[in-house]
Amino acid sequence: MTTNNFADTTIWEGKALFNGWRATGGGVHQVLEPATGEALHTIAIANPQDIAEAALLAKKAQPRWAATPFEERAAILRRAADILRANAETIKPRFVRETGSVPPKVDFELGLAEGMLREAAAMLTQPHGLLLPSTMQRMSIGRRIPHGVVGVIAPFNAPMALSTRAVAPALAVGNTVVLKPDPQTSYAGGYAVAAALLEAGLPQDCLFILPGGVDAGEALVTDPNVAMISFTGSTQAGRRVGELASRHLKKVTLELGGKNSMIVFDDADLDIAASNVAWGSYLHQGQICMTTGRVLVQKSIAEEFIKRLADKAEHLPVGNPATGQVALGPVINQKQLQRIDGIVKDTVAAGASLRAGGKYENLFYRPTVLTDVKPGMRSFDEEVFGPVTSVVTFENEDEAIALNNATEYGLSCGILTKSLERAMYVAHRVNTGKVHINDQTVGDEPWIPFGGSGASGNGGRHGGPANWEEFTQWQWITIQDKANAYPF
Repeated sequence: MTTNNFADTTIWEGKALFNGWRATGGGVHQVLEPATGEALHTIAIANPQDIAEAALLAKKAQPRWAATPFEERAAILRRAADILRANAETIKPRFVRETGSVPPKVDFELGLAEGMLREAAAMLTQPHGLLLPSTMQRMSIGRRIPHGVVGVIAPFNAPMALSTRAVAPALAVGNTVVLKPDPQTSYAGGYAVAAALLEAGLPQDCLFILPGGVDAGEALVTDPNVAMISFTGSTQAGRRVGELASRHLKKVTLELGGKNSMIVFDDADLDIAASNVAWGSYLHQGQICMTTGRVLVQKSIAEEFIKRLADKAEHLPVGNPATGQVALGPVINQKQLQRIDGIVKDTVAAGASLRAGGKYENLFYRPTVLTDVKPGMRSFDEEVFGPVTSVVTFENEDEAIALNNATEYGLSCGILTKSLERAMYVAHRVNTGKVHINDQTVGDEPWIPFGGSGASGNGGRHGGPANWEEFTQWQWITIQDKANAYPF
């Protein structure tokens, strides 16, 4: 089932998926490989007029797509998953180069996207509603129906997974979709999955892939033909999206940033703890919303733990993931690199100690360990979105809980301890959407409700049963044998 659509870049080079692969009104954008700075490929950029045209076309196509028998919609999604798997080795090299991801991270993301397509297909043989009681002699039904057109805005860091987790279920239940991927990662974040869906038989007017800037994003959020917005990105941008969507009375789901803690108790195995923290902190250069940004370590073991973590950080290989066996690749761009370095420098200036890293060459930032970090310092309070972790000590469970909750974010938490009683005590009191006992903070599966609260999101979820809540709405239908007269 391999296809030339993935190997032949001329099909989409300089274009967007816009009722077929074609040019847009916003010109073209040259995508640079973060590891080398070399030109990788070009994509088309959408302007607000392109967004408006796509939304109108998607709205016209939506009733036909929703009326397509559910078995056919499910079959298209399953075939797309098969095509994605069959072409994974063709997709992978460009994915690595475009995103700066190490190959194992790309393998995981390809598998996750495949699973999301299959999980979306499986939705369609689940119950689509409820039989409800009624005070009258009639049948009362609550059924789930599509919104219409779903606008999806996806980020650069896990582009394929974070676009597919919205696109697949939205299509499955009968919506059409306009996706705006980040222009830096539009191949991994939209084009590759779109090629699989088109090859699988998805009508080309049911999915539009339109990379663009802030103007295109705001046009998508405010367009009258778009009924729902699914946004994944920074908290700052998410606040703006939520404001605009609410002003236009649209359903909006926001998956935003995180300031996630790993809590290491005094009975934890220190080598295992250092391994968990390093993985959670440095995977994909820390450019993951679930990254371990803070390590809360019980004071009695802190110094021994810090030595192990700092040693691990100093010896992790950093370099071009397309040409060498490395643990970390480049961060996405110069702006992000300068922000990371600024947070580290400001935190050290405020009294923290630099135990590893804090250096960079080109876009390669070394894995960094900061200690003596306290609330009020930038690396404690802010999401760094880079390979930087801050070590904070605590005396007891309640202090660890208070430190974990001393943030506006509420996404993920890891707890390392041999005592499940202690772990459950903490798990029930931390303000996070996910808690991993005896595991690190980064994890996702296609069938779990993924999300956070506070500055990490508006309580919306992607995955599993949550997809029905996000990508459909309730319709109430009553049925009775004949109409009755009323007093008027």
